[in-house]
Amino acid sequence: MTLYMPPEWAPHDRTWMAWPGPNTTFQDPDDLAASRRAWAAVARAVRRFEPVTMVCGPGQTGSARQLLGPDVDVVERELDDAWMRDIGPTFVRDTATGGLAAVDWVFNGWGAQEWASWEHDAKIARHVADLAGAPVHASPLVNEGGGIHVDGEGTVLLTETVQLGPERNPGWTKERVEAEIHARLGTTEAIWLPRGLTADYPGHGFGTLGHVDIVAAFAAPGVVLVHSQQDPAHPDFEVSKEVAGLLRGRTDARGRALEVVEVPAPTVLADDEGWVDHSYINHYLCNGGVVLCGFDDPRDELAAGIFRRLFPRRTVTLVDARTIFAGGGGIHCVTQQQPRI
Repeated sequence: MTLYMPPEWAPHDRTWMAWPGPNTTFQDPDDLAASRRAWAAVARAVRRFEPVTMVCGPGQTGSARQLLGPDVDVVERELDDAWMRDIGPTFVRDTATGGLAAVDWVFNGWGAQEWASWEHDAKIARHVADLAGAPVHASPLVNEGGGIHVDGEGTVLLTETVQLGPERNPGWTKERVEAEIHARLGTTEAIWLPRGLTADYPGHGFGTLGHVDIVAAFAAPGVVLVHSQQDPAHPDFEVSKEVAGLLRGRTDARGRALEVVEVPAPTVLADDEGWVDHSYINHYLCNGGVVLCGFDDPRDELAAGIFRRLFPRRTVTLVDARTIFAGGGGIHCVTQQQPRI
């Protein structure tokens, strides 16, 4: 068995998303309504470039269709939350058969956090894989899609506080994690970041304990985007400086020295809950497009310009992501690509 995860910039057949429903993340009816509008805006932006399927909880299809419009496909399955990047399957290619396959990681509510529930979300990867017609490869590793990022040429980015955290994989060594990741993704070189952004940890609202896809992401083989907090008053000033320095000193699976592209963080440092982790790194690449987090911030257009230079053949679309970030994630966190095989 040889599995291979294509990079996000490779062609897609479809994007999968999950519809917000009443739960711990969206307890307030106004918050739920705002979140549904935000998720729908992302879905409509992605749909300009490729098909989108929204998975909705039972009885929620009507409300979804009103906001999504007729061009987004809707299916019903039991859900706990709405972060398809993390609860959905990681789609891969089975190089032995040449067909689509799906990795089903163990999901335990981002490290069994007290605010999370995951009875249904732990099963959604198999449901989505079945809908896509993809055979499932179950992994014993507790992991989420937001905790990995691949370059398509053998390199994967990971975070020590995620895959090695006692909340997810107690007793697992770095070597064991790497062996499992490489077996499921077809990678050969793991680059470990020490941690994620500050607001992604307990004490700052909802978080994942350090997902990589908000701090660093490949833009091409040998090129990695890094969140750059410009203000020394924010604790992520030191975090992002450490991450950028670490990556500048690394080579990828092909032996290339990494080119690091720093993307300045939005100017807003905090909200009523404390430090924010607003980040342009948490973008989504779809066929011919880049759906980029917007924050009604002076740096939105600066970030859009960086992405236009990196992806000159793609249309860059800014979508307001402040409501999504208030729930604990960004545009990448609510989307999951199904690669074209």
